[in-house]
Amino acid sequence: MKLQKTALIAGASGLIGSQLLLLLLASDRYAKVIAVGRRPVPYVHPKLEQRVLELDYLEEHRLSLIADDVFCCLGTTMRQAGSREAFYRVDYLYVVKLAAVTAANFAAQLIVVSAMGADPASRIYYNRVKGEMEQAVRQTPFRAIHIFRPSLLLGERGEKRTGEQFGAVLLRVFHPVLVGPLRKYRAVAAAVVARAMVRAAEDDGGGVLVHSSDEIAAAGELTRQV
Repeated sequence: MKLQKTALIAGASGLIGSQLLLLLLASDRYAKVIAVGRRPVPYVHPKLEQRVLELDYLEEHRLSLIADDVFCCLGTTMRQAGSREAFYRVDYLYVVKLAAVTAANFAAQLIVVSAMGADPASRIYYNRVKGEMEQAVRQTPFRAIHIFRPSLLLGERGEKRTGEQFGAVLLRVFHPVLVGPLRKYRAVAAAVVARAMVRAAEDDGGGVLVHSSDEIAAAGELTRQV
């Protein structure tokens, strides 16, 4: 495959993003990978270009954020953020701003991580913000928008999240009985999500596609076998 496309990834230091960055760098699809974030990622690669900047000022850096495929793995937790306002800034404002800026640069695709349960009408603040984010990015003029809604993520994080660790243990215990309609509640490895995101970008289709957690798991495992 001829190298010609550019990928842009935001959130490359996170659980999914760190896995995704390595896949993008290894992919024959991309000649260049732009990593955007407040801190540099600890990699050196001929394809990799880093844009270290404050996400509040993405518009000011618009001309350095030109890409074909945009991968957004931005996200935090209420505990990490410290307040609802800080959480909203990361999980809504930064994501929507990134989508708007890169769409204005004529990027073709947005592949964004949301969450299972995302719903703008939810009484749960986390799910409501994710749902509002999805509503907003759907309005951006990408040729294709892939929204990923994984269940609880498995993988080694840089920081401990006690609640998620406890949830992961429970989901492993109940994994065998989560079948049929309940399959989407199975925990999914971050590496699997990353593989599924790359696979989605390679389809080069159009429209808005929402990927449920069980679909993500199936696509990610299939990609590993190819």
